[in-house]
Amino acid sequence: MPLINKTRTHNAVPGDGDHLTHLRIALTTFFALDGFVFAGWVVRIPAIKQQTGASPSTLGLALLGVSAGAVITMMFTGRLCHRYGSHPVTVACAILLSLSVTLPPLTHSATALGAVLLLFGAAYGSLNVAFNSAAVDLVTALRRPIMPTFHAAFSLGGMTGAGLGGLAAGYLSPTHHLLGLGAIGLLVTAFTAPTLLRYEPPRPPEDAVTAPEAPAPTKAPPTAPPRSLTTRTRRPVVVFGLIALCTAYGEGALADWGALHLEQDLGSSAGAAAAGYACFALAMTVGRLTGTTLLERLGRTRTVVTGGAVAAVGMLLGSLAPALWAALLGYAVAGLGLANLFPVAVERAGALAGPSGVAIVSTLGYGGMLLGPPAIGFMADWFSLSAALTSVAVLAAVAAGIGLATRRATAD
Repeated sequence: MPLINKTRTHNAVPGDGDHLTHLRIALTTFFALDGFVFAGWVVRIPAIKQQTGASPSTLGLALLGVSAGAVITMMFTGRLCHRYGSHPVTVACAILLSLSVTLPPLTHSATALGAVLLLFGAAYGSLNVAFNSAAVDLVTALRRPIMPTFHAAFSLGGMTGAGLGGLAAGYLSPTHHLLGLGAIGLLVTAFTAPTLLRYEPPRPPEDAVTAPEAPAPTKAPPTAPPRSLTTRTRRPVVVFGLIALCTAYGEGALADWGALHLEQDLGSSAGAAAAGYACFALAMTVGRLTGTTLLERLGRTRTVVTGGAVAAVGMLLGSLAPALWAALLGYAVAGLGLANLFPVAVERAGALAGPSGVAIVSTLGYGGMLLGPPAIGFMADWFSLSAALTSVAVLAAVAAGIGLATRRATAD
């Protein structure tokens, strides 16, 4: 029976729409909180470096703790979500994130900083898997492609956290700033957690076997087995993970190298160069805010293919244009193109394999974000920075090609 003809059975009681609305608001809040806390930490890295007396190389090793903690725990978190449910795990990880962000300014050596960042990274990566898994359940129950709106909330939270963090840096020490950040995180979690803990994740429509007008069955109908990673679902999940990797590669590369390209290759001022990533991030946020409408009109396959192609064209312009205004335009176009690829990949993988699928895509995506900056650096040494940045366009085109080649898997 086609999916559209099946009955939603997530908790079919009066006021169910309100229940789903409350869940959507709560999850959106957690996405925004995650971006807010992480960005607040990032803007204080220079002050933490000075406090610990770390050299650039030792600071780089310490910062790897965030990445290592996230990658190590993502797959484990998928199993926790299977066992205990994504809602309690989301709340627990949000508490851990809020507590762990207060620890870096309390360290006085690169070794201690690396240790606490390992914990912070574990909380950050685990929270990403948990709330994406919960969001997949809600998207499936609502039968609307609203996943981009959650990721837009993350982007908005990050922009807000970075902006307020920059202002706070002039008035507050890292200790007071990050303690305040942790307090905000705990306060938001305290207000939002009861909604997630009150309601179980809505079951997917595939669980339904009868229509409302059908007579009551004589015996309890069989329910669909929980979504999990199987031999049949592993391949498409990995495919979605590759799309996420290609997308996150571009995000990481532009975050670390985009401004340097504008300043070094185009001779722009430091302020104008900083506007490069801002254009990219703002365009990506706008793309995600409009992503639901785009997905409803184009469908997932055409959104992935079109987005990858647009991002490839934009990044070619951004990396090869001889004028600053054209490069900024290219960055913005690339942000619009990449905006919805990662949300689509996470949503489809979660729909196929539950939290395990989300964990695989998140891990591969995070790997792409880690791979991007050093890969660009090596290619810049071999060729030039502008040539190296064209690799972002190449991988965006690869993502579009994967979406086209696997259109049956990405189809609605």
